Amino acid sequence: MSTLQDFQKRVIANASQVKGLKIGEKAPNFILPNAFGHLISLSDCLKSGSVVLKFYRGEWCPICNLDLIEIQKHISQFNDFNTKIVAISPQKPNDALSITQKNELGFEVLSDSDQKVITSYNLQFDPGEDYHQRRDLSLLNGNGLITLPVPATFIIDQDFTVIAAHVEANYTERMSPEEILDILKNT
Repeated sequence: MSTLQDFQKRVIANASQVKGLKIGEKAPNFILPNAFGHLISLSDCLKSGSVVLKFYRGEWCPICNLDLIEIQKHISQFNDFNTKIVAISPQKPNDALSITQKNELGFEVLSDSDQKVITSYNLQFDPGEDYHQRRDLSLLNGNGLITLPVPATFIIDQDFTVIAAHVEANYTERMSPEEILDILKNT
C-alpha cells in the first residue's frame, strides 16, 4: 500500500478521463427509487422548474456528506428559483434513507444501484486496484459493482438542456451552492 496522498492521486488519475455531459447537451431522463422506495423521474422534477442534479459516491464518503449538507443549507434559496435538488448515488435505497435522515436532507436522494443513469451521464469509472484493496465497493454499491461515479453537478433546464456542468476527477472539489445560485440568477 502507498501513502494516502499517493492513493488519492491514483484515484484521481483513474477518473481523469471522465468528462460527463457537456453544457448544451440533453440530459437523459431517468426513473429511480428514492430513499423511501418511491419512483422519481427527471421529467416529473422538471415540470416545476430547473433541476440541480448532484452525483455523489455514497453515504460512506465524508466529502459527499459535507457537499449535500451545504446544499441543504441553501434549500430555501433554490426553492425561490423553483429549482429542485436531486442527488444520485450507486447505493441501495436504504443507504439513501440513511444519508437523508442522518443529514436531515429536504431533497430527493435517489438510488442508481445498477449505475445505468451514472453511465448515461458519462460519469462511471473504476477507481483502481489500490482503491479496491482499501474499500470493498461490492459491499457498498447497490448491485455489487466496483465502479463509482465521478462527483458531478448538472443544472438542467426544463427542456432537459444542461445549462451548467461541473465534473471533477478530484473528488474533493465540488460546485458550491453559491456557484449554483449565481448560475440560476443569470439564466
